[in-house]
Amino acid sequence: MSKNKEKLVIFDTTLRDGEQSPGASMNVSEKLRIAKVLEKLKVDVIEAGFPIASKGDFDAVQNISNNIKDSTICALARAMEKDIVAAGDAIKPANSGRIHTFIATSEIHMQKKLNMTRNEVVDQAIKSIKLIKKYTNNIEFSPEDAGRSEFDFLCLIIEKAINAGANTINIPDTVGYNIPDQFGSLIKRLINNIPNSDKAIFSVHCHNDLGLAVANSLSAVMNGARQVECTINGLGERAGNASLEEVVMTVKTRQDIFTCDTQIATNHIVPASKLVSSITGFPVQPNKAIVGANAFAHESGIHQDGVLKHRETYEIMKAQDVGWLENKLVLGKHSGRNALKSRFLEIGYDIKDDNELNDLFLRFKDLADVKHEIYDDDLHSLISNSINETNESNELNYNLIDIYSVSDSNSEPFSKITLEKGGKKLTDESNGGGPVDATFKAIEKIVSSNSKLQLYSVNNITDGTDSLGEVTVRLEKLGIIVNGVGSDKDIVIASAKAYLDAVNKLNNKPDILHPQLDHV
Repeated sequence: MSKNKEKLVIFDTTLRDGEQSPGASMNVSEKLRIAKVLEKLKVDVIEAGFPIASKGDFDAVQNISNNIKDSTICALARAMEKDIVAAGDAIKPANSGRIHTFIATSEIHMQKKLNMTRNEVVDQAIKSIKLIKKYTNNIEFSPEDAGRSEFDFLCLIIEKAINAGANTINIPDTVGYNIPDQFGSLIKRLINNIPNSDKAIFSVHCHNDLGLAVANSLSAVMNGARQVECTINGLGERAGNASLEEVVMTVKTRQDIFTCDTQIATNHIVPASKLVSSITGFPVQPNKAIVGANAFAHESGIHQDGVLKHRETYEIMKAQDVGWLENKLVLGKHSGRNALKSRFLEIGYDIKDDNELNDLFLRFKDLADVKHEIYDDDLHSLISNSINETNESNELNYNLIDIYSVSDSNSEPFSKITLEKGGKKLTDESNGGGPVDATFKAIEKIVSSNSKLQLYSVNNITDGTDSLGEVTVRLEKLGIIVNGVGSDKDIVIASAKAYLDAVNKLNNKPDILHPQLDHV
């Protein structure tokens, strides 16, 4: 970051708002893995969760607070005493902790949802901020649905919030309704009209319902906002949030017009993207800016010729600056445990347990026997698959023992499955419309999950016909949505692993970590 530039604070809410994407729920260990990568990325503030939502969310925020040292850990709380107490207890172990509280300020929200008058909303906000002071002086306040709130009232409640102790004021476009010029103008007007606006950092949190989250966020920055709330890959409920990688790289690339800069270590952007995609089961579209597989690809002959002669003819960023082209051949079948452990550490995984390392090494050797060139993406998949199989291990879990699958152009596809549960082997078989369909039907005969398949997705981990295949299965049952992920060199086996991973999550009766409570 340039010494003569103001700092733009990057507030990542992948673990909170990003997790509100249906099917994107993460368990405690998965959240911690992402938090460690965000710390490597040098994210200023990590919004780790909504502690009052469930025990799982509370534990995740507390665990991250215990383990992350270089980023501020933030917990979300409605402007309610029970929320604030839970948030305060969850961030207590953090080196640097923040509580982010909010209350709706638009007429439609105050009347129809809160059933509160303007004065009651102001009083509740001030009371909550004063309570937060018992836990931390790092206080963020959001007037929910600010983009549709009456301007004079917005100024009033923000002024009082700053006087009460809020030092970050976040202006959310909760429903993605604003357009850039309008939203930037709102931020500028607020800063110019609120007497004590210089006592707080103004922040923005934009949703992408009209595809304008990044544009709105950057317009706000151009007009004085100095914090942007965003997520890796733009993950989030509905159409998602402002994409961290797009905000950061726009500011970095256009330093000719931005008077601020971030401290983000941009070379960790692509690894962070891949990890979030792998854990949540939300693949990144190939033409996604910055982190998509085609983001730096040139098909046109004219473009290719220009890039070969001088990169800047058609590229405004270096692929290496965001973490591309680092996925080189790193290990082979003769590599040892120490080499594997060292490479895992370099890509963000500190394997300290010898048993875990031995298990990963055996998996690595099995893969190396079939796939002679092992890349970083393969290692990401190996460790994800390992964690999926060992997380929440108990007698409720089904484990894949054997699969026999046949697909023939002259006969109906067939699959025979053997699972193990609580030491007992269970076998069944089924025909289907294809080998994967037959496999799922055979598994369902055994597990009787009575769930609905919402998504089946296959992605190759690296290039080539010997690549590992990664399968994502999304199941829904009684309003609970879970993702299962499995990888293998055989797509049918990977599919079976993914389906069982999802079934086990359903059977473990997961907490709904992100019920659709109020949100910003």
